[in-house]
Amino acid sequence: MAIAAMWEARTEAGRGAELAEWVHASALPAVVGAPGLERVEVFAATGARDGDRVVVIALWTGSPVPLPDPPAALVARPPHAWSFERLSVGS
Repeated sequence: MAIAAMWEARTEAGRGAELAEWVHASALPAVVGAPGLERVEVFAATGARDGDRVVVIALWTGSPVPLPDPPAALVARPPHAWSFERLSVGS
């Protein structure tokens, strides 16, 4: 069974690059190499009217390992995290 674990954090306006840097330097090393991790990708949306966002999507073949909490100064609210079970694969 494949699971997609999605983590999304909203920053104060203009802090998206700092949060993305933290994700790459601190959060990803906490999960990269964990058993069952197939792939991890990081996305950013900058300039949104309600702040920048950073999204991490990790594909797992087992139980996902959660990302650590980011520094409170980088986020406008606590991150949201969801897990999704793969139902199908398309082209």
